[in-house]
Amino acid sequence: MALTGQVAIVTGSSSGIGESIARRLSASGVKVVVNSSKSAASGEQIASELADSIYIQGSIAADGFAEELVTKTLERYERLDILINNAGTTRVIPHSDTDQATLEVWREIFEVNVFGTWELIRQARAALESTGDGKVINITSLAGVRPTGSSIPYASSKAALNHMTLLLAATLGPKVRVNAIAPGLVDTPWTADWDQIRTNYSKTAPMLRSAKPEDVSKAALALLENDYITGQILLLDGGFSLRH
Repeated sequence: MALTGQVAIVTGSSSGIGESIARRLSASGVKVVVNSSKSAASGEQIASELADSIYIQGSIAADGFAEELVTKTLERYERLDILINNAGTTRVIPHSDTDQATLEVWREIFEVNVFGTWELIRQARAALESTGDGKVINITSLAGVRPTGSSIPYASSKAALNHMTLLLAATLGPKVRVNAIAPGLVDTPWTADWDQIRTNYSKTAPMLRSAKPEDVSKAALALLENDYITGQILLLDGGFSLRH
C-alpha cells in the first residue's frame, strides 16, 4: 500500500469528516495524529482505536499551537508526510443580515479557517518537503466556490482557503502537493439539526442525497495516492451545483 508507514496530522478529527479521514488513513497503514480543540475524550478514544496513533488537543488558531503540533508529531514519529487541514468553524447567519456579521465574527472565523490553517502549513513545510513527497489537503466548501454557505464570513474564508491552495501548489511543488476538497452539505454532528436544508439539498442534487463523511475520506485517499495531482479544488457536492 502506497501510504503505509507514512505519518499524517488530521486537524479537527474527533468526529465527522476528520474522524472518517483519520480512520481511513489508519486503515491504509498511516500513523495518524488525531487533533481537536475540544472533545478530548472522543479524540483520545479514536486515537486509541487506531494503530500507532496519538491525540493532541489544541486549537490551530491559538498562538504557538501550530508549532507545538508539528514539534510533538516529529518527536513521536520523526517524520511528517501528510497534513489534512480539516479544522474549521462557522456562524450560521443569513446572508442578508449584515448586522450580525460583525468584524468580530469575521475575525473569529478567519482565525481558524484561514490564519490557523496557514500557520500550520507554514510550520509543517520543512518536514513535508524533507520527505520529497509531502501532501497537503485543505477541506474547504462548496460555499467557497459558489455564493452559498452558512454565512458570508464563512463562505469568504473558504474561498480564501481555496485560493491559498492554488498558490501553495504552484509554490511548493514538486516536493509538496497541495489540493483541496470542497464538499457540499455533509451529514456530520455539526449539521445534525439542518433537516430542512438537508431535505432541499437531497431533492436538488442529482445524487439525491447529501454527502457522508466517508465520501470525503474516500476522495482524500484518492488525492493522496495519485502523485501527479496538485493544485486542484475537488468539488464534492453530488452534482448539487449543477442545478443550483
